[in-house]
Amino acid sequence: MDSSHFRRLAAGLSFFMLLSSPALAGTIKIGGIFSATGPASFLGEPEKNTAKMIEEEINAAGGISGNKIEFVIYDDETDATKSVTAFDRLVKMDKVAVIVGPSTTGNTLAIVPKAEEAGIPLVSCAAAKKITTPTKKWIFKTAPSDEPAVRKIYKHINGAGLGKIAIITASDGFGAAGREELLAIAKETGLTVVADEVFGPKDTDMTAQLTKIKGTEAQAIVCWGTNPGP
Repeated sequence: MDSSHFRRLAAGLSFFMLLSSPALAGTIKIGGIFSATGPASFLGEPEKNTAKMIEEEINAAGGISGNKIEFVIYDDETDATKSVTAFDRLVKMDKVAVIVGPSTTGNTLAIVPKAEEAGIPLVSCAAAKKITTPTKKWIFKTAPSDEPAVRKIYKHINGAGLGKIAIITASDGFGAAGREELLAIAKETGLTVVADEVFGPKDTDMTAQLTKIKGTEAQAIVCWGTNPGP
């Protein structure tokens, strides 16, 4: 996360603290759910470190309205069930005012209903459009949505004069959300999807999928996913 994102997130957290803790007495607790380990650790570990940096930055500047903040962070190990457990613990035991995370789309979607029911702001670090669409009162995200990313990719493919594509997407929440956008926007942009393949996030061999794609008229392949699979 660069310095501009750092400042925006810090400002956003300050806003949520003011909304969630009108008395602002003592230390303000902020929950964090990140995939510090597991397949998405390349996302979660730096997110966890950034959260601690933000904590130090805000406290060094005098806190929020004179109150120190404390990040209470749990590692969901890139597991949706553990995200739910972490959410429950943050809300019921740690009594946090706002939660940042999780790192991935699938883990975020697993706790969105719980955040809405609890009436606690959730600022996800994941990207999928469906996290915040339709608009939800308590749910926010920091990453750009998959829709503009797909449009940018397709604009490049159109510009190269190509018309037939294959898509290969991860079977997790991020991949499934991306697949929806890839299929829907292809029709709008005049592209024909001649192959639609799926892989597991931890897969290391795509021979079966690529063999099928090779037998089509695909002129380009769009691979959508995170973790080791892609």
